[in-house]
Amino acid sequence: MTVRIGISGWRYAPWRGVFYPPGLVQRRELEHASGCFPTIELNGSFYSLQSPDSYSAWHDATPSDFIFAVKGPRYITHIRRLREVARPMANFLASGLLRLGPKLGPLLWQLPPNFKFDAALLGEFLGALPRDTETALSLARRRDVARMRGRSALAIDRNRRLKHAIEVRHPSFCDPQFIRLLRRHRVALVVADTAGKWPYLEDVTADFMYLRLHGAAELYVSGYTDDALARWAKRIRLWSEGGEPDDAVRIDGRASKRASRDVYCYFDNDVKVHAPFDAQVLMEKLGLPVPCPAREDVVPVSGHL
Repeated sequence: MTVRIGISGWRYAPWRGVFYPPGLVQRRELEHASGCFPTIELNGSFYSLQSPDSYSAWHDATPSDFIFAVKGPRYITHIRRLREVARPMANFLASGLLRLGPKLGPLLWQLPPNFKFDAALLGEFLGALPRDTETALSLARRRDVARMRGRSALAIDRNRRLKHAIEVRHPSFCDPQFIRLLRRHRVALVVADTAGKWPYLEDVTADFMYLRLHGAAELYVSGYTDDALARWAKRIRLWSEGGEPDDAVRIDGRASKRASRDVYCYFDNDVKVHAPFDAQVLMEKLGLPVPCPAREDVVPVSGHL
């Protein structure tokens, strides 16, 4: 059982001089952030395919026990809307994320708010997801060769398990059939706190939990009070110990029990720089080490931010 608390993304201008020390150059921001948190959600991959060199650089800039969650491309989830995505999936898997090696954590698939539950379509998509890096590499070789020329990384150090989590935003997913589908494919349902904007569900559907905290009162903007973070700490502790909160919001009404679970939790309330500080407080409440270096320990480098 491992609990990892982190942030969604790390390159935000308002964080400079607030979370990041004054004078820290942009290229060292990941180094600083990964010294503060054991995991970060990599969300640039949602907007466009990243490069193998970028994944290699991110791997090398972070500690040996660091974990990246990687957000799947919106081209697959929002534009193709899960239809005919074999080639886009291959391109994504070939784009370099396998270079993260042991630092590659869960893959996050976020569906758009107007995407309604379609059992057949979703089942086909979930069934096609690679469950290990050998399968991912095999799929990656089916990439669009012309488009991915010079932009592919087709090698792994060894076979590793791949985990998947899905975040939904349409009320039609409040359906027991959806929960059964996730359990059948061992895909985690994201517990997403969205200030009441989208469905909030806590059904346990895999052997790990994935939480995204987008803001308590205003999406992406508001922070979390001390009491709210204490409540999240209690829930995370229960999930990690294999149980569930007594007041868990579930669709199928059935509790899940196991010896323990890994928990990944990411703060996405970044607009007013709440995310990193809320994450640190939550880590403290869970009794986790908060290793963020003091500002005086980071050597300022002159130049552009």
